Amino acid sequence: MTLSEQREKGMGSTMHATEVFGAWVTTFQRERLHADVLHHAKRAVIDWYAALFPGLAADPVPQLQALLADELGQGRARRFDGQALPARSAALLHGTAAHAAEVDDSFRDAMYHPGAATVAAALAAAQERGASGLDFLRGVVLGYEVSTRIGVVLGRPHYRHWHSTGTVGTFGAAAAAAGLFALHGAPFAHALATAATFAAGLQQAFRTDSMSKPLHAGRAAEGGLLAAQLAAQGVTGARDVLDGEVGLGRAMSDGPDWAQVGATLGRDFHITRLTFKNHIGCGHTFAAIDATLELARRHGLRPDEVARVHVATYGPALDIACHTQPQTENEARFSLPFVVATALVHGSVRLSAYTPERLADPRLRDMLGRVSAAVDPAIDAGFPGRRAARVEIETRDGRRLSWLQPDRKGDPELPLSDAELQDKLLELASPVIGAARARALLAGIHALEAAPDLRALVA
Repeated sequence: MTLSEQREKGMGSTMHATEVFGAWVTTFQRERLHADVLHHAKRAVIDWYAALFPGLAADPVPQLQALLADELGQGRARRFDGQALPARSAALLHGTAAHAAEVDDSFRDAMYHPGAATVAAALAAAQERGASGLDFLRGVVLGYEVSTRIGVVLGRPHYRHWHSTGTVGTFGAAAAAAGLFALHGAPFAHALATAATFAAGLQQAFRTDSMSKPLHAGRAAEGGLLAAQLAAQGVTGARDVLDGEVGLGRAMSDGPDWAQVGATLGRDFHITRLTFKNHIGCGHTFAAIDATLELARRHGLRPDEVARVHVATYGPALDIACHTQPQTENEARFSLPFVVATALVHGSVRLSAYTPERLADPRLRDMLGRVSAAVDPAIDAGFPGRRAARVEIETRDGRRLSWLQPDRKGDPELPLSDAELQDKLLELASPVIGAARARALLAGIHALEAAPDLRALVA
């Protein structure tokens, strides 16, 4: 809803961004979810569970579970295995786990992984209040629609220093939980306003070897849920905290214009345009992986035929996937040369790519030394709306092969099919909970809109 539309509706000309969202939620909660939006919400939940289970074994999730052990058996939320846990602790744990394996979804234009924190908080809030499956899905949609728009406004200047999954994710969690607590209007705006003061997460935390990055998503889930709980108790926030003179827009971005933040609410549902990962690791490397695999397929390349590989891509891909000689699993996930070398040597980049054996593989280390990368100004100009890469391979017999990958497999232009997304969940969840339980979970997600509660989501 734009400022001019507010004036037409008699809302005045001084509504702040938080109030625009609060006003829209009143309408959203009354309207029926369109079948297409409902379908995409289920896809988001399927992908969230696909990310959750492999993340349970990734640092720092085991350490976090140990710290939360004393809280087991308390609260109305449920841990992934069905054990009772207080809602904020469940959100913290699940939000962290869903981001830890680097398999979670993203909304490209906001440079942001919305699912990890948003779904974790929605699940905890829905369990706390005994909500239906449909109410849970509505909360998920609400979290995606609000937070992605905030992320788009904050833009690339925000992404220079801040990890958007930790910052913007707090709003996704707050909006989802506030919706499930039946907040709208001013209380909903206050939930977002308080959430803004919790928003944090620095990119420096994952430009060196560190376990902190997944905690950004967990803390976003926990903080957003807390903000909604406080708003439900009457706690108020500064409603101009996003667009005020010393608000979040100025503190964490370049003083962006918030006037159009709600312009397409209710008409363009961002949840229908998500990116779901088709590889394991940092999504900024995926166009390069896709291009490498395409060249290998088209030309039948064997690793020993490759003399040199050069990747041309956009700036943040090199800023974030920055490790050129990774020594640890975490560094390898954020190494563009490593994943390109892995694609050439092994033909895919799955969870097995990051084992100690793979890190020490002499063939992989040899290939790693042949990979270089640089920023291409034309490709960089398309970021964040396009995540392209061009890969050039020089063979030992003198051939020069090139492929421009304008979009990643899994982007809205090249989406994963429903079957591919379901296979992703089965692949990643079955080793943890077994194939039968993974299939039962998948069936439960598909039936959510008719479910009176969320028992089917407990694995």
